[in-house]
Formats: sequence, structure tokens, C-alpha cells
Amino acid sequence: MKKLTNIYQIDAFTDEPFRGNSAGVVYSDELITEEMHLIAREFNVSETAFISKSEEADFNLRWFTPTVEVKLCGHATIASIHYLTEMRIIQDNSTLTFKTLSGTLKCSTKNGIHSLSIPTPELKIFDGNKEEIIKALSGEKAINPEKFPFILDNGGYLYIYVSSLSDLMKIRPNFRELLDLSSARKGYDAFTLFTTETIEKENHAHLRFFAPYYGIDEDPVTGSANGPLLLVLRKLGLIEENTEGKIYKFEQGDVLERKGRINVSYSTSKNELTISGKAVTVFKGELTF
Repeated sequence: MKKLTNIYQIDAFTDEPFRGNSAGVVYSDELITEEMHLIAREFNVSETAFISKSEEADFNLRWFTPTVEVKLCGHATIASIHYLTEMRIIQDNSTLTFKTLSGTLKCSTKNGIHSLSIPTPELKIFDGNKEEIIKALSGEKAINPEKFPFILDNGGYLYIYVSSLSDLMKIRPNFRELLDLSSARKGYDAFTLFTTETIEKENHAHLRFFAPYYGIDEDPVTGSANGPLLLVLRKLGLIEENTEGKIYKFEQGDVLERKGRINVSYSTSKNELTISGKAVTVFKGELTF
């Protein structure tokens, strides 16, 4: 018997269609893991989120790129909250939880802004071979690890400071070399390049995210990278140490013409790292298989 499954495409971290980062969203209790892999490959956006009923949280949530399942995806979670709100499965101005591979995520939605608290990462200064990474990024003129050391989080994201917004926009990586470096299991899986020079003066940082190891050469807007970036900026002394009660806005995606904006906050008293943003539905359809 054929299965009939609704699927939505939702642009997250934006309120404009065709901006931000697209995610597929499917709500089904009937899909097996192999089918989730196949649907994500067929849909072919950076991540597809699969929501189902849960006995341990309000919902289960899994994320798949076209090639692999991932432990955390911010933009597809924002898209999932938007989907649940739009379908009136949850109400606006409410809270909810997702059981995920990264633990139980606390989320909320209020006045069209969707939020999730992500695991607070551990950060350390990267002491591996930086020259081969700089070469693969074609960043010899833009990256100075002596002035700003590379920072590695325990999720495998490597954070690299770039001297200016212009230099960041000009970065043209060799994705084959980045894939080879990541596949060699040297401690990192993905590369977050960032600068504190921004397009909009009220914002605090601009970043680009490269993850060929996960089948994504460049991701338009990456919630799981933007959140820890706030802690990286604190560690490098690029923002104030006291972030309590403050909201920081980061930029991403402009170089891909997928402008996205993410709000990030960190409560030191609660050790709680939160990302938030808007979303918009651009496509609704049915899968039959």
C-alpha cells in the first residue's frame, strides 16, 4: 500500500520567501529511518526535519541532510515550530519540547518569533594544523591565526576569524580539500568563518558556514553555528563578557542571496544559549511512495 505524506518547505531565519535557509518539514509517525533518508535526499534542501509523537517530550524531532542524519539543526527546528504553529497543532505564545539526538530541546513561539535553547558547547583553542585549513579556504590574505586563534567546539565546528567583511565575502574555498581534511577526522567537521564587520550597523557579526563533510558546501543560515558564535566572540574578547539579558543579531547568507538574520542570547546565570528567528512557508505538497 502506498504511503501519502504531506511535506512543507519553510524558509527559516527570515520573513521573506526565498531568503534565509530552506528546510523540509514532515510530520509522520509511520516513517522508518531509511524512508527519512530517501525523502531528505529527494527533497534536496540542506536539512529536512521529521516530527513525530513522543512519550518523553511533546514531539520527537530528527534532521537529515541529503546524505546523513545530523545531531542538531537550528533552522530546521525553527521551521518545525513554524509548521506546528501554522497547522495549529500548537498555539502561538506557547512553549514546547523536542526529543532529539542532542537531548531534549526547549522551544517557544511568541508573536511569530520562534526560539530554541541549544546545548551550550565546550570551547577550546584549536592546536592542529592551521596552514592546511587556510590553504583549503584560500584565506591566506584574510586569516591571521596569530592574532585570533581558531576556536573548536565539542560538536566539531571550527571557528575562524576573518579580518573584514569584504575579505569574508571573497573567500572561495576548495571544497574537495575541505572534505578531505574533515574526512581525515582531525577533530573538526565544519568551518565557520566570521567577522565583526557587518552589513547592517546594528548587528554584531557576519558569518559563512562550510560543511562538505555533511554534504553541504555552503549553508545559507546555520542556527547551530550562530548560537556558539556568541560564546566564541566572548572567548576572543570581541564582545563584552556580561551577556546577561542581551540579544545579539548575527548575519548570514547574503553572499548566496539568501539573507538571514538570527537573534542569539546567552544567560550566564542559567547557562542557557538561545537562538530565535522568523520563518515563512513557501511550498506545500504531498509525497507518494
